[in-house]
Amino acid sequence: MMGNDPGPLDDGRLDRVACASLVDAMGRIHGHRAHILSLVSPAPRRLFGPVATMAYLPYRDDVPHPEFGDLYAQAMSNRPAGTVLVLSSGGYPDASHGGGTKLSRLEHTGAAGILTDGRLRDFDQLADYRFATWCRGEATRAGGETAMPLAANVPVEVGGVGVVPGDYVYADASGAVVIPNGSLERVLAEALKVEAEDAGFAAEIAAEERASTPKP
Repeated sequence: MMGNDPGPLDDGRLDRVACASLVDAMGRIHGHRAHILSLVSPAPRRLFGPVATMAYLPYRDDVPHPEFGDLYAQAMSNRPAGTVLVLSSGGYPDASHGGGTKLSRLEHTGAAGILTDGRLRDFDQLADYRFATWCRGEATRAGGETAMPLAANVPVEVGGVGVVPGDYVYADASGAVVIPNGSLERVLAEALKVEAEDAGFAAEIAAEERASTPKP
């Protein structure tokens, strides 16, 4: 991996926003769907970084397809440390799209983590890695006869959201949001406004409740 993540990881702003406020901010700036729901993790932790993609398609025995490792190298080559690998489910969200052994590559290349709307195997092994993992759930049966990886760094659909290489993704226990690269600063600034507005509303509600509570 080469280079450093240019995102706002070190100035503290990311620590002051939640997934919900980022989704609200995206809604104010863009008109397309950006949020992904129903993700789980073997070791829940926040995931944030620029996106590299890998597209899966339904398995075809007449279509040659690269090995996972070859596509991984293609997807992550020359990507900055802290990149998030996003896998599309290829129409089979309940099939396994990888496991602890295949995905150990992320541990060695400094990736921030993986996000997919498919399932992954070996949750115990994935939980021990330093990178974050978010997916649809755990699988036990290998999925190579159901869905196959076919292309790297192409636009993909994940959980009803279009994801383009170079986008940013944020994920935590509440869900995930995909942010266009060119809108990152605007979305983050707007999310901070959302957080401030919500804090103000909460203070107003608390004041109203105190005023309406009879004094003993």
